[in-house]
Amino acid sequence: MSAPKFTTLGCRLNAYETEAMKELSAQAGLDNAVIVNTCAVTAEAVRKARQEIRRLRRENPTARLIVTGCAAQTEPETFTAMAEVDAVIGNTEKMRPETWKSMAADFIGETETVQVDDIMSVTETAGHLIDGFGTRSRAYVQVQNGCDHRCTFCIIPYGRGNSRSVPAGVVVDQIKRLVDRGYNEVVLTGVDLTSWGADLPAEPKLGDLVMRILRLVPDLPRLRISSIDSIEVDENLMQAIATEPRLMPHLHLSLQHGDDLILKRMKRRHLRDDAIRFAEEARRLRPEMTFGADIIAGFPTETEAHFENSLKLVDDCHLTWLHVFPYSRREGTPAAKIPSQVNGKTIKDRAARLRAAGDRRVARHLAQQVGRSHRILMESPQMGRTEQFTEVHFDTPQPEGQIVTTTITGTSGNVLTA
Repeated sequence: MSAPKFTTLGCRLNAYETEAMKELSAQAGLDNAVIVNTCAVTAEAVRKARQEIRRLRRENPTARLIVTGCAAQTEPETFTAMAEVDAVIGNTEKMRPETWKSMAADFIGETETVQVDDIMSVTETAGHLIDGFGTRSRAYVQVQNGCDHRCTFCIIPYGRGNSRSVPAGVVVDQIKRLVDRGYNEVVLTGVDLTSWGADLPAEPKLGDLVMRILRLVPDLPRLRISSIDSIEVDENLMQAIATEPRLMPHLHLSLQHGDDLILKRMKRRHLRDDAIRFAEEARRLRPEMTFGADIIAGFPTETEAHFENSLKLVDDCHLTWLHVFPYSRREGTPAAKIPSQVNGKTIKDRAARLRAAGDRRVARHLAQQVGRSHRILMESPQMGRTEQFTEVHFDTPQPEGQIVTTTITGTSGNVLTA
């Protein structure tokens, strides 16, 4: 009997759910299987999924090959048509124990080759909770799934469904268990994290959840939140930024662009000045705050002047850790129908210029840390991260999973040295 092999494509949430599927498939007794957890964020992501499936079939000719994830949810017919694929499972189905029981070799009865239901009809809270994922020092807790917004470039709501939240009490109980197991940092994750609570009684906000975690889990050394939509940040989250040292001073912002007209065509809910105002206020409340951001280069109709506003936003918002996405036309999205598509060479060039701007901000950030003392969470004996999520390399081994205080001595590439 051989344990199933998993391949994860795409986001951190997919990686989290792969860990959950490992548990579910083990409990079901599934063996001799390969499971591919796909991403659908761009057409290129789907192409890579197909490529990976063909490679895995060549390497595992006798295994059952199961495809799941967002691409399987949004276009199951694409994968059903592939000769290499034995089964296609949707995003809701992949988190159900009975799905994996039906895939096990000793299951008696008929197993559907395609199990993909209407994701928009799903109303239960975000799925399976796992006690520990990531490094031995940092755990990720999924508190929300799905998205109620319809940005014109994005297919993800059709892969994830509408927003659903995990109740605060369930989240707090899980984090208590993680702390009891020795984790020193917990990261809250979701598809649209700042929409947490909108579907719960009394409609609490993400800031309410953060404050509750910090109050009820006093032994948690570090709480981090992943990507947020700054326009949805509530008063309590700003209060936590200002007053709670255990909330890490690092926020990843879903900005997408720096020009108001393009933001409107993307159907975003903020304008350029909103982003700048939020960044300024967060840094006023917490001077050591650092920002990451998602920015798309080459959205349809983007002119050089529009793009220059994205470039300027890197400095205007003091963005340090950029995730630059060259626009990729995605069938099924409104943006794919816009006639004025930017040509590929221009998109590639603009993405490179954005990354270069990000590299300059990283170099500036790193230079400012030299000589300063930092509390660093060790992910391995010789690598850890500061509270701002900056990577630090050590000459001498440190206790893995622990928080150590040290003075930064220099830089090397995009990392600090100590």
